[in-house]
Amino acid sequence: MNKVYNRIESITGNVITVKASGVRYNELAQIHTRFGKSLATVNKIDGDIVSLQVFAGGQGVSTGDEVRFLGREMKVPFSEDLLGRIFNGSGEPRDNGPMLYDNQKSIGRPSVNPTKRILANRMMRTNIPMIDMFNTLVVSQKLPIFSISGEPYNQLLARIAMQAEADVIVLGGMGLKYDDFLYFKEELSKGGALSKTVMFIHTASDPTVECMMIPDMVLAVAEQFALENKDVLVLLTDMTNFADAMKEIAITQEQVPSNRGYPGDLYSQLAARYEKAVDFDSSGSVTVLAVTTMPGDDVTHPVPDNTGYITEGQYYLKGGRIEPFGSLSRLKQNVNGKTRKDHRALMDAMIRLYSSYKDTLEKKHMGFAMSRWDERLLKYGELFERKLMALSVNLPLEDALDLGWEILADCFDKDETGMKSELLDEFWPVR
Repeated sequence: MNKVYNRIESITGNVITVKASGVRYNELAQIHTRFGKSLATVNKIDGDIVSLQVFAGGQGVSTGDEVRFLGREMKVPFSEDLLGRIFNGSGEPRDNGPMLYDNQKSIGRPSVNPTKRILANRMMRTNIPMIDMFNTLVVSQKLPIFSISGEPYNQLLARIAMQAEADVIVLGGMGLKYDDFLYFKEELSKGGALSKTVMFIHTASDPTVECMMIPDMVLAVAEQFALENKDVLVLLTDMTNFADAMKEIAITQEQVPSNRGYPGDLYSQLAARYEKAVDFDSSGSVTVLAVTTMPGDDVTHPVPDNTGYITEGQYYLKGGRIEPFGSLSRLKQNVNGKTRKDHRALMDAMIRLYSSYKDTLEKKHMGFAMSRWDERLLKYGELFERKLMALSVNLPLEDALDLGWEILADCFDKDETGMKSELLDEFWPVR
């Protein structure tokens, strides 16, 4: 039996309060205003005072409006019909397609029992050398992309969506500019990936509460596809906007703030989403890549700082490239030995030489004389950045490895690379 109340005690921004009993945290309610019906969700219970966050905002709500509790949490429909569709943070279509109602699944459920998981041991190819070759993405891994505003992180996500070896892509956008939303839609359509993609998009002009719903809806859908034996790649942008939405609502509820005004459970809230990454022992998998912007390029900001304790490495996007220093895939060693026998040795050698190039570049800028070795390093660094680091480069792993050997041969002699003789004998290019 749905509980119905005809008196709203207070309206503060997008939050309303009613006196009610027998309701639960996160329960949905329907508010009947003179403009129509609006959904709300319970986000605080203090005795018989219940606070609800109104999806469409508090404008137009009056104290005499009817509040009907629905006795259930937010759910999302699930079927193959989701593929190719675009929805908002309330689960309503953004693409003018029909509303889906069948097979409703609860969102925000606990993460998978560890006994049902297997150790991550499969590579997910993206054809981006700085990922595949140097910081391999592994199926069921959870990785953030740390970036500052203005970097092409959404373009990077679109490329990964089009090129990744995944059966299904589930994209969640939080606080997106409308142009970015259109960019994803057009790029995935042109790249032929829209048919295997489900998108849940919250734009900057949409209600704040919908921003908070996006990750849970995305991950609930991804988990259901994984249970149907599909490898699912979840792409989220931007988790800092998600955290800011949490902060905004916490301030409205007059919660005691923690570091820089964020709620005290920020770590738990982020971990609850990232821990959805899983490789099922008898089914598919969920892999999570999530953009986390760093205000002021500050990695100690609470959102990236907490994220770093949860995830299995990170990619740093800087200057339009994935930086080799700071970027880390902690699970890459689980798969590098299964790709090609020269993979790990070549990766280590090229990064070591690139580090030497950075030192030489600093010496050059300070006006020191350049030796013959320095000149070789400068040539190597330029080729490495242009042919492997640039995000426009699109190469399968094997071709990237071959190109790596070509770059080394263009710049150095065999005995200057520090690599094992057996690898040099087998892979060093013949001139």
